Amino acid sequence: MPFWVLQSEAQREHIAAKFLTQGGFTIYLPRIKIKIGARVRHAPLFPTYLFVQACARWYPARWTPHVTRILMAGEHPADLPDAVVTAIQRREGNDGFVRIPKNGLQLGQRVRVIKGALAGQLGIFEGMSGIERSRILIELLGRQTAVVLSSRDIVAVEMVATN
Repeated sequence: MPFWVLQSEAQREHIAAKFLTQGGFTIYLPRIKIKIGARVRHAPLFPTYLFVQACARWYPARWTPHVTRILMAGEHPADLPDAVVTAIQRREGNDGFVRIPKNGLQLGQRVRVIKGALAGQLGIFEGMSGIERSRILIELLGRQTAVVLSSRDIVAVEMVATN
């Protein structure tokens, strides 16, 4: 059975999921672990989005507290194929968190941004913060600032040894 994609208020995905479950809806809220220094934080894989299994009644889901909208296809919710949700669920570990594939970069490795507004900037790889999202530290306005970019938009910088 297909799923619908609902958008929630920022950082209220888990509360919206609770209300939807209480309303009789079957939800799926994929989560990841994000390591920041020595601390591990739990976060949604897709911030502000959650999946609801399609059913005959979508209007009550739309007006559930903390739900801001349903992604629509015309006058009805857009169907997300079951295969998409199943593919995400296959990446879950025994602890219920989605495993993010490695991009080949090591923590602390120097990287260069190759696309987007920050193209050409050098930074330090700080870790993954979602599927194909890399967190890097770059110098902006005279200080180190963490930014999250598509993993495809950064490449490792080869260190050249000088004698």
